[in-house]
Amino acid sequence: MDFTRLRLLVELERLGTMAAVSEVTGMSTSAVSKHFSVLEKEAGVPLLAPDGRRVRLTPAGRRLAEHAVDILARVEAAQAEFEGEGAPVGRVDLVMYTSAAPIVLPALRRLRNDHPGIDIHLTEYESEQALDLLQDGEADLGVVYQYSLLPRRFPGILTVYPMGTESLLLSQPSRGADSRILTRRRLRELSDAAWIASPFRGDEEALVHRMCADAGFTPRIVHRIDTLELFEELVATGMGVGVVPRLSTTTRRGIAHAPVGELGGVRQVYLAGRTGGWAWCPIRVVASYLRRAAEDVLDDVPPLPF
Repeated sequence: MDFTRLRLLVELERLGTMAAVSEVTGMSTSAVSKHFSVLEKEAGVPLLAPDGRRVRLTPAGRRLAEHAVDILARVEAAQAEFEGEGAPVGRVDLVMYTSAAPIVLPALRRLRNDHPGIDIHLTEYESEQALDLLQDGEADLGVVYQYSLLPRRFPGILTVYPMGTESLLLSQPSRGADSRILTRRRLRELSDAAWIASPFRGDEEALVHRMCADAGFTPRIVHRIDTLELFEELVATGMGVGVVPRLSTTTRRGIAHAPVGELGGVRQVYLAGRTGGWAWCPIRVVASYLRRAAEDVLDDVPPLPF
């Protein structure tokens, strides 16, 4: 079967419509449709079925899409192995979330000195958007996260490796604050507090709701703030409380932090990339430097499998 047509099938499984496949591939809708007609002849079974004005994959189509993910990953791996021979040279597009800077920046400084042939292009995005970039081939490697109590469903065409964990803290005004591990009883004392959440990270707000529900109340999300400085100003002046990862905290006067413990779990950090891309030497080198930098700031850092 033609690899182009298999890629189109994978995109249809992911995106759901011919129009969306046409948009991401740059092909016309009619050209996409013709490719699927040929693919059905090659497969010998119906792969698509009408669904109103759209089409849907038949069970055989879904199964072939699953095989196609593995087939294409193996093709990418073979190509990457050939291209990765010799010294690590080439461009690596790296996407990261903001508070991963204590991991990423030291790694990039070391890379620049040790492997000047690797050209890093850095993009800042939240993990949900980063995963989209990785799927679409617009990034090669990503530093992403999930909350242990709210696991993500990572896309099948990506391979992720755990890079460590980061504790979560309750940020609160320092006056009268208790910095011991948070308990349900102490959390209930904040049932009337104004809570702060991000306007862009829905999982952060979901975590606050889950923690407070565990303590028996619904939090009042009053402020939706994404800037750390403004977040800290609100907390320091007694206008709100919120949950922050440890790497995002500072020692600003007027703020106290308490570990959330089992009520909030931890933030789990991962390296993510397209399955076939991991065989390429520059990506593996960048990953190894990121992992080494993670040892200085994260907990429970495991070895990479390569």
